[in-house]
Amino acid sequence: MMPILSRISLECRQLPLTAWLLLAVLLAFLTPVFSVFSSLFAGFSSASWQHLLDTVLAQYVVNSLYLVMGVAVGVSIIGVTSAWLVARCEFIGRKLFAWLLVLPLAMPAYIIAYTYTGMLDFSGPLQSALRAAFDWSYGDYFFPEIKSLGGAICMMSLVLYPYVYLLARRAFASQSASLFEAAQLSGLSAQQQFFRLSLPMARPAIIAGMALALMETLADYGTVEYFGIDVFSTGIFRTWFGLGDATAASQLASILLIAVIALLCLEKMHRRKAAFVQGQAKLVQRISLKPFSQALAISFCVSVISLGFLLPFIQLSYWTFWQNTAPFNQAFWQLSFNSLLLAALTAMATIVLAVAFSYLQRFMRDNPISNAMVFLAGLGYALPGTIIAIGVMIPFTMLDKGLNAISESLFSVSPGLIFSGSLFILVFAYLIRFLPIALGSLQTAMQTIDPALDDAAQNLGETKPRIIAKVHLPLIKSSLFAAALLVFVDTLKELPATLALRPFNFNTLAVRSFELANDERLAAAAPAVIMIVLAGLLPVILLNASIHQSEKNNA
Repeated sequence: MMPILSRISLECRQLPLTAWLLLAVLLAFLTPVFSVFSSLFAGFSSASWQHLLDTVLAQYVVNSLYLVMGVAVGVSIIGVTSAWLVARCEFIGRKLFAWLLVLPLAMPAYIIAYTYTGMLDFSGPLQSALRAAFDWSYGDYFFPEIKSLGGAICMMSLVLYPYVYLLARRAFASQSASLFEAAQLSGLSAQQQFFRLSLPMARPAIIAGMALALMETLADYGTVEYFGIDVFSTGIFRTWFGLGDATAASQLASILLIAVIALLCLEKMHRRKAAFVQGQAKLVQRISLKPFSQALAISFCVSVISLGFLLPFIQLSYWTFWQNTAPFNQAFWQLSFNSLLLAALTAMATIVLAVAFSYLQRFMRDNPISNAMVFLAGLGYALPGTIIAIGVMIPFTMLDKGLNAISESLFSVSPGLIFSGSLFILVFAYLIRFLPIALGSLQTAMQTIDPALDDAAQNLGETKPRIIAKVHLPLIKSSLFAAALLVFVDTLKELPATLALRPFNFNTLAVRSFELANDERLAAAAPAVIMIVLAGLLPVILLNASIHQSEKNNA
């Protein structure tokens, strides 16, 4: 025990002042997690918990499980099938579909839920056309209910499958031809090769993509709330704001957080057990599809792209430009300014911290404490917005109360909600959630810079800050821009944390569209929604271009 403590003490003494400052930032970021988990020690005997146990808690568990399992099946079928067709088959339009299949990633789940509800509900164009064509009345025909658990599974599967598609596509495209040549000599058919070779080798990538999709599913609030589905994310909000019990809401959030952590651990365990080493052999040739198979492949890709992006985008455009007399009015521009301000502040702060953490790890590669700090800083994206909102609000509310008490006792003046009632708490929550995005992008870029450049610059007398400014930043500026853009757009789309933490009389595009959609004013919500979608296209296009270039270089 003593040698371990001595080693830790030695490593701590080697940390520079910058590392201690980043450690303080990291501890502040971990405060929401500690705050949420600490609620578990408060006991479960409150009146709110008794009410939850008697009424809706079982429904939260069952619906959350059904939702996760349904989305897992949906994203796996769509993602794996589309990835296989694009990566391993040759058919008309394949290269175009490889790009277009990523577009649904720009369409947040709650936005596609609003759009399909407007198209498919009783007063929507489809059912109205059916009644007019067949002279039907209410009750004369059956039509699936879009606002249901099955509807939520379909909506989320349509926009989350790109997580599986992108990772599986790269896995399928990088598989070695020698294995399949050996399989052909062994008499295996194309179908047997897929199930016995391709699919097992791509399984780690598929599981990783599925885990990302399921974390987004558990974090979703807009879709399930709009569809009226009782799951953990909606239950947290209702317990917090409806019952006014922050402790019970934190306890629900801690259960959800445990589920997310378990999902992450299972994904990592599975990926570690299912690793495949293929070497640097030549890549497998694509299968030339026959005319009928080509027609099926094209139909599948067109259907997925149309359902996941084109149809909702056309409907939103129609609502925006044909059913709104003044879609881009003063209120819209104020919402846009608020959203862009928050997104810009978050992107700048996130990039600064991501650069600091990345260089801490680069310049102190052998220090386990610095490596642990970077690892912990990268866990925030796994936390749903509802959990971050509760975890941030509780300590900052206590801090504001303490500051007000001190100020009143000393100066007889109450400064109000300095932290919990300002934009600070929102940006802080965004930093926790989106720092891993920027950190991952920058770490990938940093790995391409030869450490010998650092040694050469130091031998010439350059300090580390000057090495960063004069050598590294010019080399990674494109990655910096891409990381900032990803954080910027994700901040624009974030709903649950914004809904819970925004200051009074402060709205964003995401929150306003959610409010209008809940009031069944879908056409009025369209301008704000289409702005979010158009902004979301930028990082999707950049991401796809990057993957395409990587695959081209590896070919």
